[in-house]
Amino acid sequence: MNLVDIRTIDVVQYRIPLREGGSLPAIVLGSDDFQYVLKFRGAGQGTKALIAELIGGEIARAIGLKMPELVFMNLIKNFGQSEGDEEIQDLLKFSVGLNLGLHYLSGAITYDPLVSVADPMSASKVVLLDSMINNIDRTAKNTNLLNWNKELWLIDHGASLYFHHNWNNWGGYDYKPFPMIKDHVLLERATEIPEAVEEIKQSMSKELIEHIVSLIPEDWLVDKNTTMSTDEKRQAYVEFLSVRLSNIDLIAKEISDVQK
Repeated sequence: MNLVDIRTIDVVQYRIPLREGGSLPAIVLGSDDFQYVLKFRGAGQGTKALIAELIGGEIARAIGLKMPELVFMNLIKNFGQSEGDEEIQDLLKFSVGLNLGLHYLSGAITYDPLVSVADPMSASKVVLLDSMINNIDRTAKNTNLLNWNKELWLIDHGASLYFHHNWNNWGGYDYKPFPMIKDHVLLERATEIPEAVEEIKQSMSKELIEHIVSLIPEDWLVDKNTTMSTDEKRQAYVEFLSVRLSNIDLIAKEISDVQK
């Protein structure tokens, strides 16, 4: 099992806002001369969306799904002073520090459930992943999938792990069904669920979960609205994901039931 680390680079140029996203992500140039889609810590859901993106994306990669490289991107103070759009200028001002970038897949096409490519094994793994992390945002209306080089690629897991939006109600996690999986855009193509379950069992472990959670920058976990410490939050993520993984056979049954 390869435990990957996340590179840290600087944002050197703001290029194009992606206004179809409610959080105003943007295409930026990194200090490594590659382009990235930048998710800002100063956007609506703040660092919680970045944490969900990081965890969901790295689990996807670990189980063999196509996921653009994730990098931490440092945004320096006063970076947006020359930006003419006040909304973007404010977003840049409130996003000083570490943000999250996804390697930009130039020429990628938004997934269309009627015509796009999605092989049965990849579709099955995506449906299982999204049930595991409680991703509410992979529907026909907003697929958060791309086709690039005739392969299926995942983007945007920021709406996952929604339990962390109310830490004050966190008191440990027991297994709960995820009924919203019935609206998943890949549900009909997910015809190899049992085989995908076995591959995920081989790819994932508590050690992997702990490593991915350890990658979360410390200041992303700071929240003045709760008394939970950052260490307690890390443990909560580990507990939630470990319970979901240990119940993957039950998750698979729930998916099969809604496919009938």
